[in-house]
Amino acid sequence: MKKKHTLVSGGVRAVALVLAALVLSGDVAAHGPSFNYKDALTKSIMFLEAQRSGKLPHNNRIKWRGDSGMEDGKLAHVRVDLTGGYYDAGDNVKYGLPLAFTVTTLAWAALAFQPELQATGELKNVHAAIKWGTDYLLKCTAKKNHMWVQVGDPNLDHQCWVRPENMATPRTLYEIDEKSPGTEIAAETAAAFAASTLVFRNEKKYSRRLLNKAKLLYQFAKSHPKTYDGECPFYCSYSGYNDELLWAAAWLYMATKRQVYADFISHEAISSSVAEFSWDLKYSGAQILLAEFNMTASGGMQNFKSQADNFVCAVLPDTPFHQVFITPGGMIHLRDGANSQYVTGTAFLFIVYADWLHRAGEKVMCGTTPIKHDRLREFAKQQMDYLLGANPMGRSYVVGFGVNPPTQPHHRGASTPVLKPGTVVNCGMSFGDWFAPDRPNPNELTGAIMGGPDGSDKFIDKRNASACTEPCTYINSLAIGPLAALAGRGPKLVASHRSASY
Repeated sequence: MKKKHTLVSGGVRAVALVLAALVLSGDVAAHGPSFNYKDALTKSIMFLEAQRSGKLPHNNRIKWRGDSGMEDGKLAHVRVDLTGGYYDAGDNVKYGLPLAFTVTTLAWAALAFQPELQATGELKNVHAAIKWGTDYLLKCTAKKNHMWVQVGDPNLDHQCWVRPENMATPRTLYEIDEKSPGTEIAAETAAAFAASTLVFRNEKKYSRRLLNKAKLLYQFAKSHPKTYDGECPFYCSYSGYNDELLWAAAWLYMATKRQVYADFISHEAISSSVAEFSWDLKYSGAQILLAEFNMTASGGMQNFKSQADNFVCAVLPDTPFHQVFITPGGMIHLRDGANSQYVTGTAFLFIVYADWLHRAGEKVMCGTTPIKHDRLREFAKQQMDYLLGANPMGRSYVVGFGVNPPTQPHHRGASTPVLKPGTVVNCGMSFGDWFAPDRPNPNELTGAIMGGPDGSDKFIDKRNASACTEPCTYINSLAIGPLAALAGRGPKLVASHRSASY
């Protein structure tokens, strides 16, 4: 399980090995290895479809999945419909914070890489993935200053290894309101709605509904500042809520260009230079989003372009200010357990930022050292290629893709055979029957990006090695943009000369 995430710290080790890994021969030296990025993109989207809860659509492509969680919301004081949404990882709980972040980042990918997604034929599928999330989040936020933030008791859920179609564990409901607020979840959901309103701007009624909800949730989050700890120890917000407030305001400014959001961003919001982008820590994403607007953060002390540069300088191994540990094989490694989210998240931000730097004729400044946009693209490609197979183990970390892909994802639905509807599962026997056996999963979790190798580039393809083999929706949502760029532009990641469409 992808539980505890903290701010990054520590220095880089084995930098010489990293740089050596980049020195290849021939055409590979200039552009790195090449993979079937379109296939990887298609399959990455299919994994998100495998994570759907609720009544599946008629065009469901994951044939071993069926309807599930059809009574979600039943346990409310007055029954509500909370069907739909996504299971975040290998269990059957719907957690509000990572679910909303998955939607926000999918929406950003759809906006930033629209031509590439259109060219690969995947734009409609990404839109469908976003809408699967926003439709559910609208149900969760039907009442003003109130939000259903989780469905399922995680402790009881983790005591039964069962497909969501056959689960009988309590679908306990968790909520925030004015008496028990949760700034992070409310603000992240506001960001998801605001970003999605831009995606669906041609569907005016739906887009307007999303925007109105985003405004209300942002105001609720801003006027009731308090961390919600009900998702601990699984999704604790170690970074606090200031990053989500900045993130939500940034997306609302992108969607409306209203001065009220610009004023908050410039005069009230707190920002900080960090070295990661994740479901818990959004500063770097907001900074790159806002870099072009010449706004300042923290009362005018520093502009967002400088902070975005600081993120790049902290990550790249060849700058004077690098902080992030890079494995001997060249992969970003912040911590075990869903580490791949930092790999795909960095790749996503680097390509988005490189595109803007190219359009604006700007460079990243690491002290007095300039870094060109092409270096960001090169590093982003290296990170994605590592996951696809260019790594010391010479294997793919994406299920159903490439050479020697994983076969034992830590995932209930994939590792449990399809059972008849209504089959009663003995939870005490379930782990011995389906979790413990050392054999490939009966159902291929196509496109799932694994949690990934450890800091020594070692990977264990075993169901019980969850730090390595558990997939998460937000690992894949962050991969969609980089894979679209690689598929649509080619392995050189040729810059897009278009203006940003949002």
